[in-house]
Amino acid sequence: MSKSVRLWLGINGAFITRRWEQPENWMRLTRECGYRVHSFCADVLDPFFSGNKEYQMETARATREAAQRYGVFINDIYTGVATHRFHGLSHSDPRVRQRMKEWIIECADIASAMGVDAIGGHWDAFSVEVLSDPARHEEALRRQYAIFRELSEALAQKGIRALYQEQMYIPSESPWTLAEAERFLVEVNRERKGIPVYLTLDVGHCAGMHYGLSGADLDYTEWIRRFGTAAEVIHLQQTTPDASAHWPFTPEYNAKGHIEIPKVLDAIAESLRRRDEHPWAEWLPLPQNIYLICEIIPGSTKREEVILDELKRNADYLRRWIPEEGLEVKV
Repeated sequence: MSKSVRLWLGINGAFITRRWEQPENWMRLTRECGYRVHSFCADVLDPFFSGNKEYQMETARATREAAQRYGVFINDIYTGVATHRFHGLSHSDPRVRQRMKEWIIECADIASAMGVDAIGGHWDAFSVEVLSDPARHEEALRRQYAIFRELSEALAQKGIRALYQEQMYIPSESPWTLAEAERFLVEVNRERKGIPVYLTLDVGHCAGMHYGLSGADLDYTEWIRRFGTAAEVIHLQQTTPDASAHWPFTPEYNAKGHIEIPKVLDAIAESLRRRDEHPWAEWLPLPQNIYLICEIIPGSTKREEVILDELKRNADYLRRWIPEEGLEVKV
């Protein structure tokens, strides 16, 4: 039986943070830079830090209206830097776990007002104390899986369609190995009662050599071959093998980086071809769409006109492979 998926090119809103505050500009700049798909960065509108509930709902609705005016599709709300700074969903104290769960549930309200049906990101970091004790590490992993199953059910009640957990590259941020990613998908989806929980893959998140990884765990194409169709979002960035640089695909950065788009596309096709071989495929629906989201994160000192120029050139480069109407991959 043939299988297919459609690929779309998009941009993550991280370039907006601390620079533009008006929803009109968020969506206008997205379109002017060459993107019709926008992954909304929660650092731009955070459920805990951005005003009160009234402001958040007003701003989410204004964002939805601006997206419609400019012909932009907001595919998800994605965590920014904020939630990466905490021991969250696997914390040994239930009060900390509960607070991070509340962040996600409140983010679902923003998503609903914005017309968005998927939430993704990372909300956790295992402590050094936990990682140094195998028994405590195992307990933390099991807590994390259980909480994702709970979130699967709670978010379904909020009208959210899918939840994403991002692959990372240090042991404190799980999953960071191929084996851990497979276990996450199986453990969470096998017994969930709500929405599917997918991975998010990032081509720059294969820098585990700093903590002793080698071989396939360091190969971005292997991650995509194994889990490309266990993800509705794949983050694109130009980078070196030992870092997550979040550079654009422009000539100066392509000369320094190692990410090649044809290899990404070939790996997605291979993932589609071999999907049924994986244990998680039984419980995780095949995505209809995979969003190739450019996660370009500029430094604080980079001027706005330079950022926008790089984003435009990044889009021009990637349109060689992914047209505005999407690219169908069929096997």
